[in-house]
Amino acid sequence: MDGVEVIDADGHVLETDAEMEEYFDGDYTGHRRTGTFSIFPSLDGWPRGFVRGLNKVTKVDVNSWIEFIDGSKISTAVLYPTAALSAGLIQDHDWACVVARMYNNWLYDRYCKVDKRLKGVALLPVQNPQEAANELRRCVKDYGMVAGLLPAVTKLNKGYGHADFHPIYKAAQELNVPLTVHGAVSANLGFDFLQTMSMIHTLEHPIAQMIQLTSVVIDGVFDLFPKLRIGFLEAGAGWIPYMMDRLDEKHHIDRKRKHFPLSKKPSEYFTSGNIYITCETDEKTLDVVVREMGEDFLMYPTDFPHEREAGVFAKDIPEFWERTDLSERVKRKVFSENAKRFYNLK
Repeated sequence: MDGVEVIDADGHVLETDAEMEEYFDGDYTGHRRTGTFSIFPSLDGWPRGFVRGLNKVTKVDVNSWIEFIDGSKISTAVLYPTAALSAGLIQDHDWACVVARMYNNWLYDRYCKVDKRLKGVALLPVQNPQEAANELRRCVKDYGMVAGLLPAVTKLNKGYGHADFHPIYKAAQELNVPLTVHGAVSANLGFDFLQTMSMIHTLEHPIAQMIQLTSVVIDGVFDLFPKLRIGFLEAGAGWIPYMMDRLDEKHHIDRKRKHFPLSKKPSEYFTSGNIYITCETDEKTLDVVVREMGEDFLMYPTDFPHEREAGVFAKDIPEFWERTDLSERVKRKVFSENAKRFYNLK
């Protein structure tokens, strides 16, 4: 696979409170915590940072990322948070705006400014959509960030199809940057009776994203903002053909009662450039996803440094290239071409 460019569409930083608190600004400049309470809420109460017997990467800084992309021959990595994936659970809306700015300041200074191959994604305080739109503009124009993050789970009691979020979509469309829905939180999803982290982890990403995708599509977001791109990350890709069929079926049944008249079938938004997804390189049904959704909307994620042993991430690239059920053209698109288009990378 010599000459094949690889873009990591979904990597992660391991942010720490001690580092981030140096980046408060405005009225919170110089703010210091007591050290007892974390800046961001817990994802759900499960001990996420401790897996018995797994030699995980426990500390990551910009040098760790540079070493990783050099070793894996990755040309660009798009960076998402870890602790801040819970930002949608913040109930103080003003605080959500304060910590989003702080996180974005930290990410730019500690990563993006150091190596241009590391691209930041702006954490958006969705609790205040107008401020979220303003923060997206700031991060794109001042920091060169390539997307805005919509936490998959919030305490707002409404999906991202709600009209309240339209200021964010208007800004993203004007800036020609995508938005991304990223899971991790299992709170509020009805999983309280599940007894192991493996059960939670199986369901938290796809279920949360199914909810948000359904809301966005059926509430007509892509009719109102036809150039908007939204990515659904870290849930795999196999659920997409199911959702295409499911949404078509139920919208067909319910279309006479629908408050927003869609201009086309729900499944057609999946094939028109509005929706992108990341895939797992070992998913057995990727050929089906390509057949149903097309080959232009799948992207490659490393998810580094989450979940796995420190030394196994780089194996994904050569193993994916050896797959015989996907054409070389599809593999090249998954590795780089689709992510370039989605993130508008020059």
